[in-house]
Amino acid sequence: MNPKALHYTMPAEWAPHERTMLSWPIRSSMVYPDNYEEVCGGYAELVKAIAEFEPVTLVVNPEDAERLRPIFEGHPVELLAIAHNDAWLRDNGPTIVMNADGERAGINWGFNAWGGKYSPWDLDDAVAPAVLEHLGLRRFDAPLVLEGGSIHVDGEGTLLTTEECLLNENRNPELSREEIERHVKDFVNVEKIIWLNRGLAGDETDGHVDNAACFAAPGKVIIQVCDDPADDNYAITQENLRILEQSTDARGRKLEIVKIQQPPYTEYEGSRLTLSYLNFYFVNGGIILPVFGGAAEETDRLAEEVLQRTFPDYRIRTVDGMAVIREGGNVHCTTQQIPAGRQN
Repeated sequence: MNPKALHYTMPAEWAPHERTMLSWPIRSSMVYPDNYEEVCGGYAELVKAIAEFEPVTLVVNPEDAERLRPIFEGHPVELLAIAHNDAWLRDNGPTIVMNADGERAGINWGFNAWGGKYSPWDLDDAVAPAVLEHLGLRRFDAPLVLEGGSIHVDGEGTLLTTEECLLNENRNPELSREEIERHVKDFVNVEKIIWLNRGLAGDETDGHVDNAACFAAPGKVIIQVCDDPADDNYAITQENLRILEQSTDARGRKLEIVKIQQPPYTEYEGSRLTLSYLNFYFVNGGIILPVFGGAAEETDRLAEEVLQRTFPDYRIRTVDGMAVIREGGNVHCTTQQIPAGRQN
């Protein structure tokens, strides 16, 4: 049996959370291991920012637990010792689904380190089952390699993703598009998938949607745009914008589209950094927004203004996105929401 057959569905990210889960960075798996201390400082800032809104569970390697405990003393942060290879719990952690009675369960997707890019990944592939055992939740094992950052749902039957990622031959080469779509619909229980073509330029995840576009509410999508025809993201974002403008959701609604201007082009050690304001994270009553400073100061300000207008009742809490991006990802990539279930 799959979640859809048992009437479980994936709540929207803005639905109430019981807590947020993250994983602590591992130097040996970092894209830029020399930045380990700076990255850890950025993670500590991020964890404490989230803890201003809701409890946090931080997955740590067992040997790191005692060293990290004093950093979060006085904050609603618990440390959970689970061996792991990398820090991106959005992608290797479980996706929590819920039924109408508020009973929760978890999806254990297959994980292969973004198409085999980082080895080893055996510990990361075992994290979701360990988390679900800790939470005491029923587990559904999906016959599909999928990262949480590659999907976003509206909570009313519609899912956003990219063909570049979900149909990439380095994930599920034995499956057809129709089979992949059926598995996704069965495990998160959606009726319609809106397929963008590509994610942002330079994104080594092969185009995760959580850098490109996300739902702000049912019927409303936020997209990061580029106005410079010389930038690779211009063609990418213009195409995705056209797809969204021509799409309807599972309820038949045309989409209201909110645009956020991308940060300026930024390189680090000769490679483009995939800077995205869309990699923000919903918390209870707020949004954790990565900002990048320097040449991005103006677009930082504009992104915060757009989100505050879009979510007037939320507190926009900014964090240093540059510290986390040098681990290879961004704010949303590090997080996994645990929706609030039935209260006993």
